[in-house]
Amino acid sequence: MWADALVGLGFDVDWVAGEVEPGWEDSRPLRLVAGLGLRSEAEPQDGSLPDSGEVRPDPQEVTDALADADLVVVENLCTIPLNLPAARAVMTALRGRPTILHHHDPPWQRERFAHITELPPDDPAWRHVTINDLTRQQLADRGLTATTIHNGFRVDVEDGDRDGTRDSLGITPDDLLVVHPVRAIPRKAVDRAIALTENLDATYWLPGPAEDDYGTELACLLAAARCPVLRHTAPSTADMYAAADLVAFPSTWEGFGNPPVEASLAKRPVAVGPYPVADELRALGFRWFDVDDMDAIRRWLKSSPAEQKSWLAKERRVAVKHLSFDRMAARLEALIHEAGWLP
Repeated sequence: MWADALVGLGFDVDWVAGEVEPGWEDSRPLRLVAGLGLRSEAEPQDGSLPDSGEVRPDPQEVTDALADADLVVVENLCTIPLNLPAARAVMTALRGRPTILHHHDPPWQRERFAHITELPPDDPAWRHVTINDLTRQQLADRGLTATTIHNGFRVDVEDGDRDGTRDSLGITPDDLLVVHPVRAIPRKAVDRAIALTENLDATYWLPGPAEDDYGTELACLLAAARCPVLRHTAPSTADMYAAADLVAFPSTWEGFGNPPVEASLAKRPVAVGPYPVADELRALGFRWFDVDDMDAIRRWLKSSPAEQKSWLAKERRVAVKHLSFDRMAARLEALIHEAGWLP
């Protein structure tokens, strides 16, 4: 999203990365620098940092890859310590240069990283941007001034294929379907999503993969579930939300949490867990259900179609008003203008 916003502001955007995911598709130039890739979030048993691997970035190669940039945006690499050698190489190459450090997950928000104090780095030439006010305030407490720019979302997406997707999943019109649109890792609270689904006599759909060595625990949770379980990937994000009757998002921690906003734009009800940034987003006007408030969820599911339609339309208006791509791009433009970096 930021890349598109920067293009709209007159920048030519190139990517610099250590690796890309399978299926990467983007027409903009991509420069690969060995050793810049992020590592697993899996927590080592001895409490040490994840192994950064044998390949470490060559500082000169990093400097060369960034040499002709008028502005560099660093996406979380200098925030969460998943690859400290890469973070150090990048911060050294960018000293004194126009740079935005885009912060998602600072070390103190992960218990296993709390002892890491060298991130985020600072420089008089840089600007810091957080995705939530909580992190902005935490940076301020540590002497770093930042601007909050919430994630932005395309608001003009087409509705997905509800009937076709449900048919492909074997879900009848009378079945209640709960989708949990996440990659399966511990903080996504799969157990709570399953409990919610069981209480509703519904079908649980987890389209994302298990990551960070969570596969064995996930298999046990799914095997013990007292509800039907689906593990199919979604045809598309729009189809996934269209097929669902309820979106479960019971995470214990998120830096932002896109699915509740995406669901609101898709006009689907959401049950959200107790992560702190959810309260910040609710303050914008969202009325997401508490994942444990079964009475409220059941009342809503039993309400009339007209009541549901009106309720969901209001949720969508909140998302459009506060979290659109255009609003995000405007805030980014204001930051870059203030810094004197516009083309």
